[in-house]
Amino acid sequence: MSEINVTPFVDVMLVLLIIFMVSAPLLTVGVPVELPKTAASTLAADSEEPLTVTVTADSRILIQTTETAPDELVGKLRAIAAERSSDRVFLRADGAVPYEQVMQVMGALNAGGFANIGLVTDTGGPRLDGQDEG
Repeated sequence: MSEINVTPFVDVMLVLLIIFMVSAPLLTVGVPVELPKTAASTLAADSEEPLTVTVTADSRILIQTTETAPDELVGKLRAIAAERSSDRVFLRADGAVPYEQVMQVMGALNAGGFANIGLVTDTGGPRLDGQDEG
């Protein structure tokens, strides 16, 4: 037989496609946080993977999924900022975290070289003018 049989190749490619379609949603940052709800709109996405800093309800600070001590935060952020082309960072904080601690983390982000800080919230919350979304 002088022809190439492409049927096994197509079968393998379809299986790989299904595996990637199932596993892709699982690759997002998976730190469980109860985000506050607001009526804010979403930010435009960058070409670079966004850096995410999370403050959990029990006051742990995570860069992406790596836990970081508060006194080491600025040093690690400076090292990360030196390697990135974008100064955008997303701050996720649990709604139960005190405002003071969120502001301290924001100050550390600024001192670490990130001036473009986006606060992550859940959409569909109450608006300040008293009217509900939707």
